[in-house]
Amino acid sequence: MTTDDAVPTCLARPPLPGEDDNPAGCVAARGVDGRPAHAAALRFYWGPMDCGKSTMALQMNYNHARQGRRGLVTTRIDRSLGPQVTTRIGLAHEAIEVTDALDLRTLVRDAWADGVRVDYLICDEASFYSVEHVEQMADLVDSYDVDVYAFGLATDFRSSLFPAAQRLFELADSVARIQVEVLCWCGREGLLNARVADGQVAREGAQVVIGDTVDTADVRYQVLCRRHHRAGDLGPGSGAPGT
Repeated sequence: MTTDDAVPTCLARPPLPGEDDNPAGCVAARGVDGRPAHAAALRFYWGPMDCGKSTMALQMNYNHARQGRRGLVTTRIDRSLGPQVTTRIGLAHEAIEVTDALDLRTLVRDAWADGVRVDYLICDEASFYSVEHVEQMADLVDSYDVDVYAFGLATDFRSSLFPAAQRLFELADSVARIQVEVLCWCGREGLLNARVADGQVAREGAQVVIGDTVDTADVRYQVLCRRHHRAGDLGPGSGAPGT
């Protein structure tokens, strides 16, 4: 951002065909999507598995699109292992797969260069992004006036923060825990995601291992309350400690 008579100038795209030139150089100042200039924000929505993060991401995209805003949907390591956002209740939407080499700012600039307006980004599975990707999200907000809505886990199977999630907690304009309650087998609120291998709660291993919540999977994940995550207790009949 630069300052000219106390009015910030962003690095946003040049006018698209049919739009008036804007001396400030910022498309948002022209009210293209109905929002004032420099009102963009980085928002992080988090919660454990099964709380509806991807569902909310798709609902957010739908709500903005129906008001005439245009956005891009990105994801990384979706449960489908494909370039799409999927939900456990059956919703799906095509998405751009985020790789280590992808620069989110370049993604937006390339869209603008092709004549495609980008008002916002939906970033699903954001905990699996890199810290550099989070920095790029902040740049898109601060220097390009693009809203970024990130959705993801906060902690891994060891109850340690994912690096990207930690950076989002540090940088986001707002952080909100998704309010759909997920229950541990005991009935308490589920807070933590346990990785289950060979019928036991795993305590070591790579931070990211693909798995799902079905009982038949070789590696699966189960939401537990803090008490039972720490105890490694998967519930009656699981064969885990405490059962």
